[in-house]
Amino acid sequence: MSVNLKRALLLLLLFIPLAALAHDVTSADQELLRNGGLWAYIQVGATHMLTGYDHLLFLAGVIFYLKSFRDILKFITVFTIGHCITLIGATYAEITAHEHLVDAVIALSVVYKGFENLGGFEKLHVKSPNLLLMVGLFGLIHGFGLSTRLQSFDMGSEQVLAKILCFNLGVEVGQVLALIPIVFLISLLRKHQQFPALYKAVNWYLVIAGLGLFVYQIHGYFTGH
Repeated sequence: MSVNLKRALLLLLLFIPLAALAHDVTSADQELLRNGGLWAYIQVGATHMLTGYDHLLFLAGVIFYLKSFRDILKFITVFTIGHCITLIGATYAEITAHEHLVDAVIALSVVYKGFENLGGFEKLHVKSPNLLLMVGLFGLIHGFGLSTRLQSFDMGSEQVLAKILCFNLGVEVGQVLALIPIVFLISLLRKHQQFPALYKAVNWYLVIAGLGLFVYQIHGYFTGH
């Protein structure tokens, strides 16, 4: 394997999980939202997506499976519509759930995508569900996870809908900024003859990382950390 390919793979594998340290809601975020107006909600939304390792791992799995830019655009659009629906709707209606449980389901979506990419359903002699439908469904779940995060902030009683929409806009900006290097790296990796082996390794990584995140979230649910 060439040096450049190894470097690209290392960036792909480490870029997302290293952001985990900044994924949680912080007092600094709350202070920024309290004093920064609507622009602060855009900023925090973008930052939250850029450090949303679980969301980005899932998106990386979706993109890794696709080959054409048209397909990537189609699936990312469906995912985006899904998470916009639940992010805006659940937050405005004040529908929430324990964030560790929601994040645990999101972690399982990462496992699912890696498993599907590896042909897991075919090996079990089971027809895999419609991919576009599943991406839309997981988009709804991911959006609900984003909603639980947003609802953990004190948004006050004024301009609530505007604040939700600005946070959602920030999430979309962050998603685009995160997808640019991910799409670039995967496109670069596809040009190498070792890509089939790399494809298998990366998707096994998604399965293992997703399982690790699931255990982490379940542990957090039972311990309160």
